[in-house]
Amino acid sequence: MGFYENHILPRAIHLVCGTESFRRIRARWVPQASGRVLEIGAGSGLNFPFYASDRVERVLALEPSAALRRKARPEVEHLAVPLEWIDCGAEDIPLGDASVDTVVVTYTLCSIEEDLRALAEMRRVLRPGGALIFSEHGAAPQARVLRWQRRLTPVWRRVAGGCHLDRDTSERLQTAGFTLEQVESGYLSRGPRWASYNTAGRARPS
Repeated sequence: MGFYENHILPRAIHLVCGTESFRRIRARWVPQASGRVLEIGAGSGLNFPFYASDRVERVLALEPSAALRRKARPEVEHLAVPLEWIDCGAEDIPLGDASVDTVVVTYTLCSIEEDLRALAEMRRVLRPGGALIFSEHGAAPQARVLRWQRRLTPVWRRVAGGCHLDRDTSERLQTAGFTLEQVESGYLSRGPRWASYNTAGRARPS
């Protein structure tokens, strides 16, 4: 990987995903995680402050970027629950079937090329009755905005770590075999509409 991928992109991701709009969403959903938790694309640890020590037994933090894992060190130092890094992508999760109670994925599915394969892996490792906590930006419901998302995605992917602007989060989850229990969607308070339509919620394996 080059200088941009190792130094510029991790800092940009940390700054953008650490804004107040994203923080409020994390504070709304991440505390619902419980038991043995697998976080997909843990990045720089922006979710770590929201894990409840009286609910979470351990966090398994899957993150293939060494630069982002290094950036997460301050959050790891203050984390009140045990944490274990998993250095790999989400398409082949090195955990047994039905081995975790909660999967958390925030602002990561957009950048996984084989996202349906990754979601199938998340479904596989979740125990029966386990929960998927998610928050992702994606396809807007307005046709005009969606057209712009589709036009911009090929260029955006090259500068934003593979990020797709035009994926429909709810549709992808249902296609992968999840049942949506709670969903909250809408535009974030800041940012261009083509990049700020957000869908967050809770789902379970069907």
